[in-house]
Amino acid sequence: MRVVIQRVKHASVEINGTIKSKIGKGLLILIGIEQTDTEEDSKWLVHKIEGLRIFDDKEGVMNLSVKDINGNALVISQFTLMASYKKGNRPSWIRAATHDVAIPLYENFCTKLSDALGKNVGTGVFGADMKVELLNDGPVTICMDTNNKE
Repeated sequence: MRVVIQRVKHASVEINGTIKSKIGKGLLILIGIEQTDTEEDSKWLVHKIEGLRIFDDKEGVMNLSVKDINGNALVISQFTLMASYKKGNRPSWIRAATHDVAIPLYENFCTKLSDALGKNVGTGVFGADMKVELLNDGPVTICMDTNNKE
């Protein structure tokens, strides 16, 4: 699994002209799922994201997690994060998981993150054409890949 995590003041996802989910201060998480990913990868990412200290404390030092600030999360599936660009100029999506693998893992990740944060997380709709809007705070953007756990 590959994620792009953005610290946001607010974020929302719109589908067919209707806001599906919106959050205030917290994390916008774009997630790409690979065919070989497992629930263990999901568990590892949730643990890392839950404890990621990228919010400012009273001294202005990034020392607090999204949980510490009672922040929110919006999770958007994005198969394009699995792009392979080694040959030519047209990306290949061959590493992206098929729906039968990706949808259960996406839902598993969202459920685990919701449990870890003690609140519902916002979501998009898997495979939908989504319009994502955000105000990146900082900006702070972190990339994580379960193929690089060490």
